[in-house]
Amino acid sequence: MIPPPLPASKPPLQQPSSSLGDDLGMRLLLPVGRSGWAIAAGYLGLFSFLVIPAPVSLIISLIALVDIQRSRKTAQPKYGLGRSIFGLIMGTLGTLILILAAVSSFIA
Repeated sequence: MIPPPLPASKPPLQQPSSSLGDDLGMRLLLPVGRSGWAIAAGYLGLFSFLVIPAPVSLIISLIALVDIQRSRKTAQPKYGLGRSIFGLIMGTLGTLILILAAVSSFIA
């Protein structure tokens, strides 16, 4: 009995995309197509636990949200909405803590 012939070649697992920004996997691994403001907002949101950069994180996050919304109307939209929202939330919490600490120091 003769075994069946092997196929000549296997098809590729994934077709290469035209640009790196179009590939979801690449956007998750590398900061391709992300707004620079969103990246800065995410890192400032992380450091807002120190309370000092919290107001800066809040401002940069708002700028990042506007930047991302404006880029949606262009041919190359920017990504990073999650980082911007994270920076916004952490910046807001840190700023509230900073305000409460300032108010409590005046009261005491």
